[in-house]
Amino acid sequence: MPKVPFQILPIIVIAQFCCTSLWFAGNAVMPELIQNFDLPVTAMGHLTSAVQLGFILGSLIFAFFTLSDRYSPSRLFFFSALAGALFNLGILWQDNNLISLIILRFLTGLALAGIYPVGMKIAADYYREGLGRSLGFLVGALVLGTAFPHLIKEVTGKIEFKWDYVILTTSLLSLLGGIFILLFIKDGPLIMRRTTPDFKLVSKIFRNRKFKSAAFAYFGHMWELYTFWAFIPVILILYREVHPSVHFSISFFSFLIIGAGALGCVIAGFISEKAGVKKTAGAALLLSGLCCLLSPFILIQNSEEILVMFLILWGIMVVADSPLFSTLVARNTDPESRGTALTIVNGIGFLITIFSIQIFSFISEFIDLYLLLPILALGPVFGLFHLLKTPRRI
Repeated sequence: MPKVPFQILPIIVIAQFCCTSLWFAGNAVMPELIQNFDLPVTAMGHLTSAVQLGFILGSLIFAFFTLSDRYSPSRLFFFSALAGALFNLGILWQDNNLISLIILRFLTGLALAGIYPVGMKIAADYYREGLGRSLGFLVGALVLGTAFPHLIKEVTGKIEFKWDYVILTTSLLSLLGGIFILLFIKDGPLIMRRTTPDFKLVSKIFRNRKFKSAAFAYFGHMWELYTFWAFIPVILILYREVHPSVHFSISFFSFLIIGAGALGCVIAGFISEKAGVKKTAGAALLLSGLCCLLSPFILIQNSEEILVMFLILWGIMVVADSPLFSTLVARNTDPESRGTALTIVNGIGFLITIFSIQIFSFISEFIDLYLLLPILALGPVFGLFHLLKTPRRI
């Protein structure tokens, strides 16, 4: 196999970062959306879940019709990035209400189904060796893209903040990311295309025991991940209310905590090459679960330094295993089914995030959020159970 050109991975990573900035664009300006469009406080949970639900339906469509295994992944990525940018811009319409915003965020999630898993498919078509490291960079780009709207809000707030700057910037980034892939990334040398759709493919790939174990471990990881990310601003706001002497920036620390996960993904990718993908993923999942359990004891401390250090550590561990699970899924799937496998696993994983986010949004109205956070540990426990019962070589 010929050596992969050096620029391939950086371009895919940059494009992934640009396009996934759409994901939490709404969350970064949620207070402004609630005020500008007279939305209820519960809108955060609804709008966040709308993106996830759109991503899930998109994933099911891609998987059912085996789109990323039948057509050029690069072209699918571009058209999805273009659509996502347009749907994201729709938030700026002055006559929006809760329903129209939910629809727009849903359609943005639908477009993201052609970006995140398809981006991983493109990388897997280029890299056989070092796939864990490559996907570490790729998921790290997703993490930074997810956190980036918070940074845009922080930076523009220092000048003359207008919430539409965040929406305009993320839409432009998505368009640029799609163009980068279309112009500079051809279909990889490892690609194997299907000529016809296989409507039974999803059930077939789940018969593979190693694939199933990796997928279920990923599902446990997803129970925790997006709920943690979605509630970081809420946690920080609540902490400031309980400790009035603290005066940190919600936007900046939200970016810092979520963005730290990018470092975790990259480091975990390198560690996995020596320690093994399964062991590294299991260690990250265990440490993340411990953070869930320890969180109430940390959050009651009147120390900004302890809080930020702990949340950054949690932000690193909560997503460090994500590219490793995707690596295990890709390794334990036939090449001609790899795109569908990655897409359906992502889709089911994000379905789990909807239940997790909605449950937490509902219960947090009655119970202190600090007391709820340990429930997130159920995900890592579930994931570790399935990871540890897998065959030794996975």
